[in-house]
Amino acid sequence: MDLAIFLLYYLMYGEVMRERILLLTIVAFLSIFLYVFQYHVNTGIGFVILCGFMVIYGIYMNLATRHKKRKLQKQPVVVNENYKPFISVLIPAHNEEGVITHTVENILAMDYENFEVIVIDDRSSDSTPLVIKQLEAKYPSVHALIRPHDAYPGKSAVLNDAFELAKGEAILVFDADATVESDFLKKLLPELEPADVGAVQARKVIRNKDVNILTRCQNNEYTLDCNIQTGRDSVKGAVELRGNGELIKRAALEDIGGWNNDTITDDLDMSTRLHIKGWDVRFCADAVVYEEGVIYLVPLYRQRRRWLEGSIRRYLEYFWDAFNSKKMSLKAQTDMFIFILQFIMPLWFLLEVCFRTVKFLMGKVGPNEFLSSGVIAVVMAFGFFTAIRYSLRRYDNVPRLRAAKEACETTIYMLIIWFPMVLFILGKIVFLKKDMKWGKTTHGLVMEKERTILEKIKKIKKELQEV
Repeated sequence: MDLAIFLLYYLMYGEVMRERILLLTIVAFLSIFLYVFQYHVNTGIGFVILCGFMVIYGIYMNLATRHKKRKLQKQPVVVNENYKPFISVLIPAHNEEGVITHTVENILAMDYENFEVIVIDDRSSDSTPLVIKQLEAKYPSVHALIRPHDAYPGKSAVLNDAFELAKGEAILVFDADATVESDFLKKLLPELEPADVGAVQARKVIRNKDVNILTRCQNNEYTLDCNIQTGRDSVKGAVELRGNGELIKRAALEDIGGWNNDTITDDLDMSTRLHIKGWDVRFCADAVVYEEGVIYLVPLYRQRRRWLEGSIRRYLEYFWDAFNSKKMSLKAQTDMFIFILQFIMPLWFLLEVCFRTVKFLMGKVGPNEFLSSGVIAVVMAFGFFTAIRYSLRRYDNVPRLRAAKEACETTIYMLIIWFPMVLFILGKIVFLKKDMKWGKTTHGLVMEKERTILEKIKKIKKELQEV
């Protein structure tokens, strides 16, 4: 009877149930390992070994990046000037009346003649549909798609609807607040041409990084991500798409069946499915897409919660597919499994502290035993600090002292944002229902502030002229 109930539940909630079973299995094995390990060796040593393994892989990626750079200096890649596929630019917009005009006009200014722009209104409650219709009437290459209010929610569903109308051989996706330089596509396109490449991701930079410490830390976080993605690209690892500034071949999209409507992170989900199907995903640090950072803490937590939950869920969902894939390269598989360790580390630390607390309450260990947990925290913080400082120096040319200061800030920021969030998401996956909450952030706050300042300046100038 119990087995019948279990099978019924599995059929009703199959995907979510599989995610829970896999996650609980990982937690159980890690718990048993740590429990047994504590009686023979200090588990803090095991954690340091885990961190050391990740550091070694980071050094390997760095050496591969340097080797690739030297190789390109000796033998530069010959760019095929004739590779000019027709591109469909997709821009989803939900309540983006304040920024969408600026974004579309910026995209239209790209130095590339062979593209169309499809702007999709996703059930907005403001005047976004009207603004999009006006853009369509004004620019021949702009097409408006207004989704009905009862349409399926989520960015993936938006992009799938637009993909049915798109004529491009490649699809370029931008967020509603994106801006690029005019040569963006000329830098990005050569990376897409090889037959085995399914998609290319541009580097993301926070446009309003100087507003406050949150936006500054977000930009430094993106710089760290640029360093990591460049390394993964150099070792032919599992490079990930980032949603904004991603260029995807139509053939690759059709091969994986488009975007997954049931995910809250369309980009990460697609990255994994592309790798499983044998497509290579590249990263181009020279092509930069600028976006607006989140100014306030609560919206930032909502956004990062969605990113992190989507990232963990796709690993749980596609774990066996990736492991058993005959098309996915061994390098991509190895790289993917190594990066899964970043979610194991917070769980390891929590279980470590829990076991020590139980043993302390039972009188089996003294308070000094908790020193190893402190060592673990210091090792993690130092690892973050070193990686961030190196990234700032290398990719943003930040002076040494300022790089050290900002690396300290960003390390604290990342430990506060990411570390407890991983534990929260793991608990949510096990105990709560899966939801599709998007955690949308408001765009245009900075632009609105700039417009207000300009209006005040004009008013003051006018008053002075009248005097």
